[in-house]
Amino acid sequence: MFSKTSKTTQTGTNKHGNTAEKKGGLSVINADLRVTGDLVSESDVQVDGSVNGDIRTRNLTIGQHGEVRGEIVADKIRICGAVIGQVRARDVSLSDTARMMGDILHESLSIEPGAHIEGHCRRIESLADEGGLTVIQAGQVVAANVKKEHK
Repeated sequence: MFSKTSKTTQTGTNKHGNTAEKKGGLSVINADLRVTGDLVSESDVQVDGSVNGDIRTRNLTIGQHGEVRGEIVADKIRICGAVIGQVRARDVSLSDTARMMGDILHESLSIEPGAHIEGHCRRIESLADEGGLTVIQAGQVVAANVKKEHK
């Protein structure tokens, strides 16, 4: 009559041969929610509300009415709303409704016509295994082996 449904977790092997649990799912900051503080997630995050703090996640989507004030570090970011702060990601995409005020450090960057940007866009050569990166500006290396900050 009553039954428990079990949630299955995916497991994988990391580069050291250890079995690690992979996080999944999507965390959503709804339009009526305001968050003050840093967000850290190993899964995907969607911001339709307001975040006043830094975000570190795997994939981040900022909805058309979403707003983030702080530094964002992720593998992939899709910006449809407003960001005030620095963005560091391998893949950054700005929609036609995006309002970006800050620098973007990226490996891949796509900008739709109509997006508003105030800041610098700098290409990252590659993210090293230990979290370091190389910043390329005007065709020259300006920083190498830059580490991600852990607070």
